Amino acid sequence: MNGSNNGRRRIWYLLLLAPFVGLLFPGWYARSDPELFGFPFFYWYQFAWVIVAAAITLVVYLLTRSERQ
Repeated sequence: MNGSNNGRRRIWYLLLLAPFVGLLFPGWYARSDPELFGFPFFYWYQFAWVIVAAAITLVVYLLTRSERQ
């Protein structure tokens, strides 16, 4: 039973791929419009992923931390 529980917890690690995929192809977001507080889309989109990636990392850590204990 413990093995299947580990398998369910490991699926949370797939969330860590979201920032990688979101920033993988700069052609998807290499444009200037829309602007946010005067910053072109290209810059604020990348910065938004920094915040999102930190939040995702925290969520994955909290959901999988019992594996380490």
